Amino acid sequence: MKAGRVIPRVEVGNSIMEEHPLNTVRRSQLGATMVEFAIVLPLLLMLVLGTVEFGRAYNAKISVTHAAREGVREYSLTQDAAAGTAAAQNAATSLDPDIMTVQTTGCSDVSDFGDPATMRVSYPFNFNIPFVNLDRIDIKAEGVMRCGG
Repeated sequence: MKAGRVIPRVEVGNSIMEEHPLNTVRRSQLGATMVEFAIVLPLLLMLVLGTVEFGRAYNAKISVTHAAREGVREYSLTQDAAAGTAAAQNAATSLDPDIMTVQTTGCSDVSDFGDPATMRVSYPFNFNIPFVNLDRIDIKAEGVMRCGG
């Protein structure tokens, strides 16, 4: 052991152990690690929540597209706009049917047989990310099918 150098001693049970100099360095860096984690944690949470919200929006888009397809199919076969709207709302089970907007064109009478029937479905989607104010987006889809099938 070199003269003039003091190595701290730590009591463990009944024995005395010399503390290694690197242990003091590790303890002093623990605070810096916690500060860095506190800075990075909100960014990581925003990334995870953004990914979840993107998945919700994509699921809503798929549901609206499916609703437009099913609704226009029913509408083109029955020439009944109310039945087509009900089919569209029933097809999108994960969405609120009360705020879904459905517009139909074509298939007004039997003489339109073979003409295209169109159904446009629109659904307002709100992102739910804390501390982030995003505007509502309208998810839209259109289905087209020949009148009479």
